Amino acid sequence: MKEVTLYTKDFCPFCHKAIALLEKKGVKFTNIDVTHDEETFQKVMKKTGWDSVPQIFIEDEFIGGCDDMHLLDKNEELNKKLGI
Repeated sequence: MKEVTLYTKDFCPFCHKAIALLEKKGVKFTNIDVTHDEETFQKVMKKTGWDSVPQIFIEDEFIGGCDDMHLLDKNEELNKKLGI
């Protein structure tokens, strides 16, 4: 299974939805909560060009946000990317 990292904020419903999908699939992931960590959020925004959360990475590949991950799942591409 590949390494998955999410950058989230605690009040974000899309973050919770993305986490729920990964948990449903039994995927271990690292959740980096940037709710009160503006420095880390600025770094990831600079890397991706996005100013919203969640920001989801599989290995070093930025796959986008919650809707992007669910679309990959719907198109049966997510499991392959996750290595499951």
